[in-house]
Amino acid sequence: MAKINILPAKVYNRIAAGEVVERPFSVVKELVENSIDAGATEIEIYVEKGGKELIRVVDNGCGIARDDLQSAFLPHATSKIATAEDLDSVLTLGFRGEAIASIASVSHMSITSKVKDGKCYQLVCEEGNLGQIEEVSGPYGTEVCVESLFFNAPVRLKFLKSDKGEETEITNLVSRFILNKSEIAFTYYADGKKILQSFGGGLEEALVSVYGAATLRECFHIDAERHGVRVYGYIGNQNYYKSNKSYQSIFLNGRYIVNATISSAISNAYANYLMKRQYPVYFLHVEVPREIVDVNVHPNKTDVRFADNQIIYGCINRIISTILDGHTQALEYVIQDEKDFVQPAAEEIKKQEEIALPKEEKREEKLEKSFGFATFTYEEAQREIEKCAPTFKISKNGEDLPFGEVAQKPKGFISYDDVPRYIPDDGPGPSKRKTPHPYGAEKLQKQFPDLYFKRNYLEVDDSNANADSSKVDYFA
Repeated sequence: MAKINILPAKVYNRIAAGEVVERPFSVVKELVENSIDAGATEIEIYVEKGGKELIRVVDNGCGIARDDLQSAFLPHATSKIATAEDLDSVLTLGFRGEAIASIASVSHMSITSKVKDGKCYQLVCEEGNLGQIEEVSGPYGTEVCVESLFFNAPVRLKFLKSDKGEETEITNLVSRFILNKSEIAFTYYADGKKILQSFGGGLEEALVSVYGAATLRECFHIDAERHGVRVYGYIGNQNYYKSNKSYQSIFLNGRYIVNATISSAISNAYANYLMKRQYPVYFLHVEVPREIVDVNVHPNKTDVRFADNQIIYGCINRIISTILDGHTQALEYVIQDEKDFVQPAAEEIKKQEEIALPKEEKREEKLEKSFGFATFTYEEAQREIEKCAPTFKISKNGEDLPFGEVAQKPKGFISYDDVPRYIPDDGPGPSKRKTPHPYGAEKLQKQFPDLYFKRNYLEVDDSNANADSSKVDYFA
């Protein structure tokens, strides 16, 4: 009697699902990666109750033809590779061909797809059992619905986190997709509420949409290459850190990875600037030749192996250390754009001013109320000055100023001449004191009745260069 059993598809798909479909976020990961590989530029993600009840991914990719719908549910069926040699240079995020079959074996799953210039078809799979292909109405692209995840695997369902906990895992995953594929527009809904949205406008926009403009202002935008290893993205400055590693993402050749070699290289570069339990902030893309890295290590494809870890470590550590230490070579690595530093700060200041002021009150009106004066245009202010200070107009025209005009002091101002000074007489006692002696302008006026104040010689125009030198006043 034979002791070795050939397992049916329903059984080995459930076994594979234990590795491929670890949690609801694993389902989202596999479906979104398929959408990216299909060339989608817009991807929408919907989850309910942390993905346990519903996971729905809609894209505008190339779609699946009617003849390929049934094959899509079969194990080890993929359009990404064809031969064993293709594994040495994988260009897509997915390639194993296990995801759809594994997900369908532990859920109620349906695929609705329409190719260009074709009709829209739908195929439903219940616990691994395929239904009939039906023609339906739908837009160009593919829509995948996964309902009642792990309904037939109560042990796995029991060990899942709460709905909020699983939703958080999915949110972190979608955030990495936005940072990884910044040219794709993502929209993510959880229980009918929009959580994240990007518009495919590049890495800077993606970073702001996920972590906010405040994070962007604390980061260096870098693009460096060393020994064939290119590193680009954003790293936090020397004084910017977090209490956990949630603000750390590494993408290798367009794939999110978790790698100890790269993480250690970055952390050691920050070692001189951060204390214990302070973690650096970075969102980096690393590009290396595909022949020196192996991505076929684990079904989740987040773990990779390098042919030479020392080269990868040395290149990345040197680039980050050069920037943080402020070496001159850092100018070649850091992308310096004036608007990246000046414009956000100016916009933030303007925004804070608008928040501080009531909506119905303008900034000029508040200044008028605070300081007790009205605002003027330049011409109005000039006329007001000439009206209140006639000497201003005379001095502006280069004319001599009469002594009486200069001696006048504006109301409300106290000068040195206003202070009473009592000069004691030769005789003792306060009763012998006289009235104040004349000082300052008053004394000069009595001694020199014809005194005029002239402008400084260095300020006289060329037209007055030949003026009568007899009027030059040496007291001015």
